[in-house]
Amino acid sequence: MVKVADLGKLLLLALTHPGEARSLITYKIWRDPLNSIESNPESGWDRPDMKRCYELLNLTSRSFAAVIHELDGDLSRVVAIFYLVLRALDTVEDDMSLPIETKAPLLEAFYQKLDQDGWNFQDSGPDEKDRVLLQEFQVVVAEFKRLDERYQKAIRDITRLMGQGMSRYAKLHAESGGKFSVDTLASFDLYCHYVAGLVGEGLSRLFSASEKESPHLGEQLTLSNSMGLMLQKTNILRDFREDVDEGRVFWPAEIWSKYVSKPEELHAPGNEDKALWALSEMTVDALAHATDALDYLSLLSNQSVFNFCAIPQVMAIATLERCFMNYDVVQRNVKIRKGEAVSLIMASTNPRDVAYKFRDYARKIHAKARPNDPSFVKIAVLTGRIEQWTETRYPSFIQVGMPVPETCEDWALGRDARIKQLPGPPQEVLERRARAEQLRQHQMGKADYTFLAMVIGGMLFMALLVLGITGGSVWFLALRENAPWSAKLLESASASASEAAAATIKSEL
Repeated sequence: MVKVADLGKLLLLALTHPGEARSLITYKIWRDPLNSIESNPESGWDRPDMKRCYELLNLTSRSFAAVIHELDGDLSRVVAIFYLVLRALDTVEDDMSLPIETKAPLLEAFYQKLDQDGWNFQDSGPDEKDRVLLQEFQVVVAEFKRLDERYQKAIRDITRLMGQGMSRYAKLHAESGGKFSVDTLASFDLYCHYVAGLVGEGLSRLFSASEKESPHLGEQLTLSNSMGLMLQKTNILRDFREDVDEGRVFWPAEIWSKYVSKPEELHAPGNEDKALWALSEMTVDALAHATDALDYLSLLSNQSVFNFCAIPQVMAIATLERCFMNYDVVQRNVKIRKGEAVSLIMASTNPRDVAYKFRDYARKIHAKARPNDPSFVKIAVLTGRIEQWTETRYPSFIQVGMPVPETCEDWALGRDARIKQLPGPPQEVLERRARAEQLRQHQMGKADYTFLAMVIGGMLFMALLVLGITGGSVWFLALRENAPWSAKLLESASASASEAAAATIKSEL
């Protein structure tokens, strides 16, 4: 049942961002998933253990579960098991109730548990939200053993490397008295590699092993690492306040120590500019992986794999744009709008459109940059690099659906590669074009106005209908409650009418 609060949010979204509201309604009502685990014979949906694995996947991450379900063939099952194994490992690392004497050996030997029938872990702290995954980990082990050996090897290798890295940082956390922090950008890169870059490497190996992607994709370690690092660094940038409040500082001291003596001071009154400069440096560090991510996406050929990889990356650069020069980041968790997220999901279906989304958000980031920001030049260079990458591979002068040349001469003209010096338009014309383009970007289209009118009309109709039903009900109940009074009123009216008629007849006689 639709809640009144949800209808109010939808109406507000329709008034402020009609395009996003239209995308949200289209996604909810008309979008069909690319694949479905229920109808996929290779998903393992018919087995109780695998069905429970999908349920655990939905419990731990609904957003990732949605894109995993749409993967082709056995990849939905393989990636689901891979995700659950790493999520269980991450749950052990995050559990602050476990002593380091228990946690470190478990992290280092976790990959060996995948070969132990019936293994699970019952000692997680009561506050761990994903403890049920470890308590029922025997179903994950059972399904892991059903995978082909090529999949098992990739998952086992990545789990071993990630467990070793997590154990290293868990020991550092214990030695520092429960305060986790990262000192240098190099240490920050290494930490992100262990917790996210290895995930990218593992997925690339699984995609190659499935033969749905090129065998060489699994060897693209730098690009795979950048895919994971861009996502992880964006999440760390966005979750600053939440992490600081919990005693964890993932922002490198090499960045925040330039402006304050303690990271907590970034959200203190009077330090707004310092917080923005530190935030800008974190944005620079995350944006450095953008073109690598675009390179990786351009190597993919399977549609379901492309969607799985592209959607989180587009969400990441949209989040970077929302957080950039936004002081709210050090005050609370900042997220993109749900309608914007849905519109990005629907647009992330091919490398060209994804590259254009990257370019659009890069332009918005550049437009927000301040000249007095110490990272202003770096921001300009990185956003320009994204613009250059997009224009080089998908030139803007080549429009989708351009008419085919009618004659050989027209075709030859378009292929003329000779350099020509053409007179540019006068400055007045350029300014007029710039103003027109600015107005066009801020104006709603005909479809937006139509959709907005339909939403407002529908809401008014519902309000009038509810008002009419309520008013009619009140009138009917009042009429029944005052029935004796109504009868007397009718009797009195009838008597008055009879007397008036008699008087009229008498006067006429």
